[in-house]
Amino acid sequence: MTPQGARKPLIAGNWKMYGRTASLSEIAALKAAIGEASERIDVLICPPAAYVQSAAAQAKGLGILIGAQDCSAVADDGARTGEVSAAMLADAGARYVIVGHSERRSQHGESDGLVRRKAEAVAAAGLIPIVCVGETLAERTGGRFADVISAQVRDSVPGQCANFVIAYEPVWCIGGDRTPTMEEIGETHALIRATLAQRLQGQAEQVRILYGGAVSPKNAAEIFRVVGVDGALVGRASLKADDFSAIILAHPAAT
Repeated sequence: MTPQGARKPLIAGNWKMYGRTASLSEIAALKAAIGEASERIDVLICPPAAYVQSAAAQAKGLGILIGAQDCSAVADDGARTGEVSAAMLADAGARYVIVGHSERRSQHGESDGLVRRKAEAVAAAGLIPIVCVGETLAERTGGRFADVISAQVRDSVPGQCANFVIAYEPVWCIGGDRTPTMEEIGETHALIRATLAQRLQGQAEQVRILYGGAVSPKNAAEIFRVVGVDGALVGRASLKADDFSAIILAHPAAT
């Protein structure tokens, strides 16, 4: 069994639909702020698809990884106007792809099955999928969150592959100031790990599980101390190097 300390932390920034070309200067500023911490922590920025290639060029040699926020579930090229394949993202310099974010699930009706197909397309392209799971406030307060999270994990992760990341983002926390208690975060991460163990057997301990949802410089250190939390998926707080670096440097592995 691999102990938590053997899993290299991953702190990822999801820029969502924010930023312009000028925003890419934040990548060099981030590296300057975190210094050698990027050698001990995988630091990832996922800009909008239009900027993935430029971001990869900006990050070259800095030890900062670039990813994408979504991709097509179809691995092969084809007549799918407006879609971007995982292979195209790999060609542009991406290393990771976020799939199944709650905004994709709620705003675009993405099912667990579709998320799984996207994750498998990402893995087929040689990239690492970050599979997002999370419950709504009604599901949390109604006592159904454990069933919801377990089902999302079972049905969304790629089959025959352990090289992926899970990001737990309680939907009711995203974009706000409210977070679960540290006990709730720990319990949910343990639930995710146990569900993975049923699916992956001996490989479950290899999977990194991130926490996301209102992560900020104020609460990052406390979140990172929770057993089972292997890093974070950060939203708007990742847009500026000052805020994102403060979150990264709050991780015990940074020093």
